[in-house]
Amino acid sequence: MPASVGARDEPSSGRREQILAIAARLMARQGYAATTVREIADEAGILSGSLYHHFTSKEAILLEVLRGFTSTLVAEVELLAQETSSPLERLDRLVAVVLDTIERQPAAVGLYQQESAYLATVSGFEFLSEDTERIEAVWIATIEEAQESGDFRADLDAAFTFRFIRDAAWSTARWFRPDGRHTTKTLTDHLLSLLHTGILTPAE
Repeated sequence: MPASVGARDEPSSGRREQILAIAARLMARQGYAATTVREIADEAGILSGSLYHHFTSKEAILLEVLRGFTSTLVAEVELLAQETSSPLERLDRLVAVVLDTIERQPAAVGLYQQESAYLATVSGFEFLSEDTERIEAVWIATIEEAQESGDFRADLDAAFTFRFIRDAAWSTARWFRPDGRHTTKTLTDHLLSLLHTGILTPAE
């Protein structure tokens, strides 16, 4: 990939957003490498050459999809960190943000999960690691606060606990369907119930 990828100035923001949504869906389904500019253009109902009036390259499309996804997620997470609610309530909200994001942006989530590990080492995509670290910092700080308040066990490793909860929440993107047996809310409630009380029957 080139060291610098960018988007052209274009007044038709509605068309740009449409192309980004189509590209995210195709790339998430087929993989970035297997998705061609022609396929994106065909799906958008434009000629391949016309797509370059909106974006300089396929890489520029990928960058904009992922930057929009991670920057929005960072903003939501860091806004939660500023709330004055209890750390346990904030942690519950962080879990809810993950599952809401999966419902709102399934293609962007899938694309991020498939490509981010590799792209984080590519010039121009450094923001992926930076944004991931910012999100992780909020989660770990919140878990540590919950330990200090007595809501979480003090002997737990905060970073390990974060990864366990993170992976449990984000992995639902592989199988959860909002039109299925569970809604996003019932899925969130179920995951939080497991987090709060575990799977063992309470002792009488």
